[in-house]
Amino acid sequence: MRRCALIAFVALCCTFAFAQTKRPITDKDLFEFQWIGDPQVSPDGSHVVFVRVTVNEKKDGYDTGLWMVATSGSESPVRLTNGKRDSQPQWSPDGKWIAFVRGTADIGGTEGGNRKPQPSQLALLSLAGGEAWTITDLPRSATNPIWSPDGKQIAFLCDANPDDLAKKQKKDGGAEPEHESDVKVITRAIYRFNGTGYTDPTRHQHIWIMDVPMGSDAKSTPKPLTTGNFDEQEPTFALDGKSILYHTNRNPEPYYDLPKSEIMSIATTGGTPQLLSTVHLGGLLGGIGEMSLSPDGKRLAFVGSVQQPVRSYTEPDMWVLDISQKSEPVNLTVKYDYDVGSGVGGDNRAPRAAGRSRVIWTKDGSRLIAVVAKQGRAILVSIDAQTGDVTELTHGNQAVEDYESSQDGSTTVINVSTPTMIDELFVLGKDGSQRQITNINQTLFSELNLTEPEELWYTSFDGKKIQAWIQKPPDFDPAKKYPLILNIHGGPHAAYGWVFDHEFQWMAAKGYVVVYPNPRGSTSYGQDFGNIIQYHYPGDDYKDLMAGVDEVVKRGYVDSNKLGVTGGSGGGLLTDWTVGQTHRFHAAVAQRDIADWTSWWYTADFTLFQPNWFKAPPFDDPQDYIKRSPITFIKNVDTPMMFILGDVDWRTPPQSGGEQMFRALKYMHRPTVMVHFPGESHELSRSGQPWHRVERLDHIVGWFDKWLMGIPNPAYNMPSDESNPAATKTVE
Repeated sequence: MRRCALIAFVALCCTFAFAQTKRPITDKDLFEFQWIGDPQVSPDGSHVVFVRVTVNEKKDGYDTGLWMVATSGSESPVRLTNGKRDSQPQWSPDGKWIAFVRGTADIGGTEGGNRKPQPSQLALLSLAGGEAWTITDLPRSATNPIWSPDGKQIAFLCDANPDDLAKKQKKDGGAEPEHESDVKVITRAIYRFNGTGYTDPTRHQHIWIMDVPMGSDAKSTPKPLTTGNFDEQEPTFALDGKSILYHTNRNPEPYYDLPKSEIMSIATTGGTPQLLSTVHLGGLLGGIGEMSLSPDGKRLAFVGSVQQPVRSYTEPDMWVLDISQKSEPVNLTVKYDYDVGSGVGGDNRAPRAAGRSRVIWTKDGSRLIAVVAKQGRAILVSIDAQTGDVTELTHGNQAVEDYESSQDGSTTVINVSTPTMIDELFVLGKDGSQRQITNINQTLFSELNLTEPEELWYTSFDGKKIQAWIQKPPDFDPAKKYPLILNIHGGPHAAYGWVFDHEFQWMAAKGYVVVYPNPRGSTSYGQDFGNIIQYHYPGDDYKDLMAGVDEVVKRGYVDSNKLGVTGGSGGGLLTDWTVGQTHRFHAAVAQRDIADWTSWWYTADFTLFQPNWFKAPPFDDPQDYIKRSPITFIKNVDTPMMFILGDVDWRTPPQSGGEQMFRALKYMHRPTVMVHFPGESHELSRSGQPWHRVERLDHIVGWFDKWLMGIPNPAYNMPSDESNPAATKTVE
């Protein structure tokens, strides 16, 4: 007995000592994060190939390489390729080869200065051994490879046009490269896009095809199958391999009409594309996605949202189209009030090469597998292909970020994130059990003192139930008083949830209580909850946020004199709105915000030509834009404000947001600072340069430290501080 007691005491001491050795997470831990993207299961279900994403040596970009792990869990992952820009792996039907995309530069980053990145090419890797080799040499990037059912051909997407091919032929022949004008002649209402910059109307993403070369010395010439002034998406080989199915929108100016998609077919030998049946899916918001062919080759499943009537938010559903009967598509989940094909948002999905999910058919074609966003969770479900009955396959407080099954359906692998885990692969059992087969962040995360957030449901002003989470400091003591940060998500049709978020964990580690709610307008709570803010944004969603703050403050561990608010995109808009409606916050950081709806309507990278958010354009109903613009209430703002902006953010252009607020606050001698991130788009917090992502966290918390914690920061001193003492006043 004494020996047992001694063993128990030693074990307890060791556990305590281990806990004591753990440290709080830091901003710069991001440099050591590793992510998993695009898992692909081998046809026999024995292995998974995935993209492993890491921060590069310069910390200004990301490296991506292909790795493989056995689904048995008996082996550690092994590296397959030596390239630093390898992605989009696809198994051959016999499981002996992997086709993938090999790039040479970090798209969207600043590596190489102003040097033009070389186009990515398709490559092949034999699982029998040897080095991978490229099989294309095109003047524009080749992406999204797919194998024909017999493994003899590969189809892919590329936007090279005939002029590109002719110029490359001349260059290969030794001719001097021709001057290419950088002057842009713009005739379309959508002419630039966040993350990719200005669009080129002379280049469109078309389907190409090539024979698979039998060796590195063999040659095969790719050829385009489709042409036209529109893009094709999600090519899929028919069961017999003689044609390719895809979807497109052949309207050159789609913003004048309700969104639509056309499902087409083209022979692998070329020819005129055929519109399948009479299907012309008018009214599908943003088109369709995750298209998948049934095992018998007679049905297509896809995710789409009916946009009739026009709404601010339309819940996505699972659809099936019987292409053998020339019928109309059937909405299987019309009575299921959650978001099919959707998820929840954090700041650490793989920043490169995350991959794209697709609907999966079971081997017998009786059911469909997809991810669903449900009340802050992303779950894997099975949907009856006839009745639409939904069965949940995964459970617990987590987010399934990706999934894939073997050809015979015997093995399903999911990529899972939780508030204390970034990305890891699990094999999903028939009973819903999850067996972990990777642990790529084990070394780092074993050092960190990470804590689960507390889930909170509260009642808002009109009786609606709102879900939120409270991230507390690792050494939280309910007897103490803590500063609070309200963190607001963007969208507005998006959702926080049970997923890893570095920002929340680090703010908590710095001594803040972080509250992050899903106010009305958020996804994962049904059609009505999401769309209720149409023509009322911002508005009652702000009241939901304040009710959440009240709920946490009354618990007694928050100092109501030390309240901060921040958010990005739609959350930046709501941050601007909040400080114009109340004086209760003592510091605010608006990120990628909208201050003036009218200015934004004219300059954003997508149009509001349809009455999704406003009933009319600003020149027909200027008062509606004015009354919903935070800049209208600028005189009410006395909260010290920071603005986080990306120089090439075309989703919420800086001149329509933070720059306006900053200039007005400076005029009124209010404490304010603007932080511009060069070369960064709207995706700064999720996939921006690693150094910039860390500096963004530093500035956000640095501003709150100054005004809520009383920690001086010379970088934020106002030029007029000495003559305006009120501008330097921090919390007492």
